[in-house]
Amino acid sequence: MNEIIKKIEAEQLKENVPEFSVGDTVRVHAKIKEGNRERIQVFEGTVLKKQGGGSRATFTVRKTSNGIGVEKTWPIHSPHVEKVEVVRKGKVRRAKLNYLRKRVGKAAKVKELVK
Repeated sequence: MNEIIKKIEAEQLKENVPEFSVGDTVRVHAKIKEGNRERIQVFEGTVLKKQGGGSRATFTVRKTSNGIGVEKTWPIHSPHVEKVEVVRKGKVRRAKLNYLRKRVGKAAKVKELVK
């Protein structure tokens, strides 16, 4: 890749990236702009996948709201993502948890990792 592009992408990386993995339940604090006001909205759910690398890395979080599955994908290094809190660690054996989309209720839960 071109050195100029590498330099620009390196400047856009965040220093304090949280440690979380697939299967974890996380609370994402995202900045929402409404008109001329800006507020922080919290989205809590299970991390389905992490993909990409460098400044292009993204993660997808899924939750159920009023019986409907909702998924959101954020770039990890986005300025709109204020912070990511890990609520609990999940015990999974896969890199992408696409099978959770077909499940409802208790079957859609991920076991907690106990150390």
